[in-house]
Amino acid sequence: MDKVLILDFGSQTTQLISRRIRDLGVFSEVIPGDVSAGDLSLEDVRGLVFSGSPYSVYQEGAPLPDPGIYELGLPLLGICYGLHCIIRHYGGEVKCLEHKEYGRAPIYSCKKTIILEDVPDGFISWMSHGDSIVKIPKDFFVFARSERCPAVVGNREKKIYGLQFHPEVTHCEYGEKILSNFVFAICGARREWNLDSYINDTMIKIKRKAGKRKVLSLVSGGVDSTVTAGLLLKALPADRIHLLYIDTGLMRKGESGEVKKNLLALGAKNLYLVDSSRRFLEALKGISEPEKKRNTIGDLFIKVQEEEVKKRRLEDAMLAQGTLYTDLIESGKGVGQKATIIKSHHNVRSPLVEKKREEGSIIEPLEILYKDEVRRLGLKLGISREIIERHPFPGPGLAVRIPGEDTEEKCQILKEADAILIGELKRRGFYNQIWQAFCVLLPVRSVGVAGDIRKYGWVLAIRAVNSIDGMTASVFPFPMEQLVEIASLITNAVPQVGRVVYDISTKPPSTIEWE
Repeated sequence: MDKVLILDFGSQTTQLISRRIRDLGVFSEVIPGDVSAGDLSLEDVRGLVFSGSPYSVYQEGAPLPDPGIYELGLPLLGICYGLHCIIRHYGGEVKCLEHKEYGRAPIYSCKKTIILEDVPDGFISWMSHGDSIVKIPKDFFVFARSERCPAVVGNREKKIYGLQFHPEVTHCEYGEKILSNFVFAICGARREWNLDSYINDTMIKIKRKAGKRKVLSLVSGGVDSTVTAGLLLKALPADRIHLLYIDTGLMRKGESGEVKKNLLALGAKNLYLVDSSRRFLEALKGISEPEKKRNTIGDLFIKVQEEEVKKRRLEDAMLAQGTLYTDLIESGKGVGQKATIIKSHHNVRSPLVEKKREEGSIIEPLEILYKDEVRRLGLKLGISREIIERHPFPGPGLAVRIPGEDTEEKCQILKEADAILIGELKRRGFYNQIWQAFCVLLPVRSVGVAGDIRKYGWVLAIRAVNSIDGMTASVFPFPMEQLVEIASLITNAVPQVGRVVYDISTKPPSTIEWE
């Protein structure tokens, strides 16, 4: 099967490059950016892509490709930092200039090139760079520019091209076409990959990795863990799959009952529902710092899991998780290990989880996928649309939607308010128009009036965003009258809430969750 390799230098959008190429029907794989050319298996490889990075090429300790990579004779595309690596290797120069480019930027053609075939002049790109090219190497040409710098550079003879902007993000116009030109017109790759082949390949990997061992899957009832359970039940005999649901007390209202019903419908034979809510709330007492909360929840989660393993004599069982690539990259765990930490995910950075990963005792069949791909995969597995269309829910649960200390009272307030919001979105026909919606209970009290009585109530924020892959997000344009009505329903039904606000922040610069 033809494939394109992505060398990862730590960009937050590295895997987006890979999934955009997969969307074109060509298999792509992310590998460490510092891989030795001699260690690469080049069977069926039709081209290479250098990703972006938080580093500068002239910075001490910056990750650079093995010089032997350039001698492989494969078509090469450098994106942002990846372009700078190419320029530096061939004798050009990159510097940090006073003028930097972030966000939308028009691109204007200077010279005809195959990589911009059928792309109009003056299209809007998505920039994110502080460094710029100040000297072009010999035998390289500038094919297009932004207002401030060379934007498309290449060497036709060597089939080496570079883009200063990010074609992989959805904000870049004609980004898919530019990648398509590279993959098909320059690399000559064939369309041979789809989700059906991914399911088949993943099932083979699960069987190979699990061997004859039992598999314990940690489930939350959300899309990711449910699809993971579906894959396991499809790949292995049901009596070898043990599904563990831990009620942390930080789940949505009525969550446990729904989880049981949905997993039994998938054919689960060994399902364990454990109520540990008291232990989690006790462990979180006095903790306000977000990362400490996430790690506390993650460590206790694994501790409870280990206790259950021992109790049910599953010591030799593999551990399966519904970890997505966004979880890995935001936790600084991209393939190249050079990504910066945005926030820790307890199924990624917990010391106990890392230990199991190092031991090779974890199965993560979704680790190269994004949420929209997981949804499509779930439908192919026959999982109900009601589950697949469920909004994302964070692993640490409501804890990261309560800035400050988490208490039983605050959790109960948030559960009630969240249930009203989600119920109203479904009733009013908004739920499936929104990628993710939820409430956040702020650590702020605001003065209000109830009847003729002055009181201080908690401030509640409503968050509703649209996204394709979770890496970027825009604010859902809520009709004001609908928002006002929902806010009124919440303040009337949940007396502890005295004020409701709407979060209009995009990602970036904000994350989708508040913590």
